Amino acid sequence: MTSTTAADTGAAIALLPEFSLGVTRHDVRELERARVVIPSGTRVHVGFVDSEDLATRVATVRAVRRFGYVPVPIIAARRLRSEEMLREYLAGLRLAGASASVLIVGGDPAQPRGPYPDAASVIASGVLEGYGIRRVSVAGHPGGHPVVADGVLWPALAGKSAALAERGLDGSVITQFGFDASMVLRWLADLRTKGVRLPVSIGVPGPAAVRRLLTYSSRCGVGVTEDAARGYGFSLADPAGSAGPDRFIWALAAGYDARLHGEVKLHFYPFGGIRLFAEWLSQFRHD
Repeated sequence: MTSTTAADTGAAIALLPEFSLGVTRHDVRELERARVVIPSGTRVHVGFVDSEDLATRVATVRAVRRFGYVPVPIIAARRLRSEEMLREYLAGLRLAGASASVLIVGGDPAQPRGPYPDAASVIASGVLEGYGIRRVSVAGHPGGHPVVADGVLWPALAGKSAALAERGLDGSVITQFGFDASMVLRWLADLRTKGVRLPVSIGVPGPAAVRRLLTYSSRCGVGVTEDAARGYGFSLADPAGSAGPDRFIWALAAGYDARLHGEVKLHFYPFGGIRLFAEWLSQFRHD
């Protein structure tokens, strides 16, 4: 860990209140054990993958809520085979008491499996409001998208922001993770100059083995330069050991200006597991 001043640490910790994190059903048991560290009321995003059926997804959401957290189910637009599938999921979430907030992403399939080619089409459908959805998060990509050009990404994000406002839905942006804080700060400034005022939660990799971080980066299309890796705390030439997000958060906090960057929080991707994330969080708060 790089040495920091009390002011550095204080500024970084100021970003932590109301952080959110992502989980899958495999993380649920560890999430329960981490309640002593991860505050009650934390927003926990629940994955939407092909290997899980509706009942499994809803069961995970129920467990997250039972442990005192606020579940934020993810809806992958291109994985939805029909409007009926969307309605069935939303109905299940409403019965589970977890239909107030969702995160809508495009999803991985190159071709949509049903009527929704992107998150915007789900928002525009008008289906969400009928099941009690009041807050919708959408994805942001500070490092760009592996298959979508920036010239498409920016208007799409601005359009989703406008659509949420028109439908009377609260909105926010959850970004893809990355390793370069300066790039994230530039992206935030660009976002605000383009008129998008939604709160933003910056994606942060949780502590993990470096090889695991690089595996997820490759899988998610996140580019990693040698300079960014070095600033984060590891080397591409020698990807041994593990790395945590301390330096990234310190750099983000040091460069953050509310007037320029707007409302910003953190969203953690616990690639090393919930237990390791909780241990890191406890130490980071007290260092």
